Amino acid sequence: MMEKSRAWIELDRAALRHNVEALRKRLPPGCALMPVLKANAYGHGAVTVARECQRMGVGAFCVATLEEGIELRQAGVEGDILVLGWTDPRQAILLHEHKLTQTAVSLAYAQELNRRGKSIDVHIKIDTGMHRLGLHWESLDELAGIFHCENLHVTGAFTHLCADSLAAEQGRRFYQAVNGLKERGYALPKVHLLASDGLLRHPELGGDYARVGLALCGVGEKELRPVLTLKARVSQVRELTAGEGAGYDWQFTAQRPSRIAVLTIGYADGLPRSLSCGAGSVLLHGKRAPVAGLICMDQTLVDVTEIPHVSPGDKAMVIGKNGDLEITAAQVAEWAGTIPNEILSRLGKRFDRVIV
Repeated sequence: MMEKSRAWIELDRAALRHNVEALRKRLPPGCALMPVLKANAYGHGAVTVARECQRMGVGAFCVATLEEGIELRQAGVEGDILVLGWTDPRQAILLHEHKLTQTAVSLAYAQELNRRGKSIDVHIKIDTGMHRLGLHWESLDELAGIFHCENLHVTGAFTHLCADSLAAEQGRRFYQAVNGLKERGYALPKVHLLASDGLLRHPELGGDYARVGLALCGVGEKELRPVLTLKARVSQVRELTAGEGAGYDWQFTAQRPSRIAVLTIGYADGLPRSLSCGAGSVLLHGKRAPVAGLICMDQTLVDVTEIPHVSPGDKAMVIGKNGDLEITAAQVAEWAGTIPNEILSRLGKRFDRVIV
């Protein structure tokens, strides 16, 4: 299939399995992996990643939206699936039908969900400092109130660490809230506060799950292996004379006789437009080809003047290794002035994805 693709993503099965095992070795006692599959598993392909993780014995996942959870269920993914974000209470029936666990973001929200009359599992979100979703860690009366929603079954509670320097304090606040509920007689079967950074830097905070996303993809630690490779085709090679321009607004002007390759990928696919005009590059025939001019919606020009024998049909490496060189998601993010999470999560659904 990839031989006919304009641009595609390859997922390295061995790298994914390596990362699962490497992260398991970092888990605190009694803690299990809970892969984060939101945003199509950071652009990797949620269903593909979930199935591979299940083969390795992973039994819990989390997503950002109701729709992402339904997609996994319809693909046959089993185990617990936690929806981390807000779901309209009017869609309670879908949470019930697909056996999804919903985050309870406030007491009022839980009560509204409860009024829908559907049996739903929930994890309570406890705000320990991020100040996004969740109930304040000291609001024990409100936290306890969720347990009195007869249609909701509280199966866990969690928080999210917002800064490395605050991790210890957030952990203290979280467990104070959890212990306060237990002292009142409210059981919490599962508690979790570690995401990728937390697991790698503060495993002592413990918990029953580690919500790993970027680390599972192999980004951020040398012992982890990048899972994703992004490739595109050369569709045409153009010859330019000195002084001739190319692309929108002629933002590229040849300073000498030049050769420009047209790639079958653009910003609609998730390639940041900020990589235009030489800010970014791709790999062709083991050499770097800088972006020439402005990245277009569906196509990108690169300068291959110094790279011989580039022809239509050649594969350009956008993220990954080619010869002795490598472009990582972190490198692309640095060029674009952002973070790897954004680069990966914006990789579009127009890409074919295959696990190799």
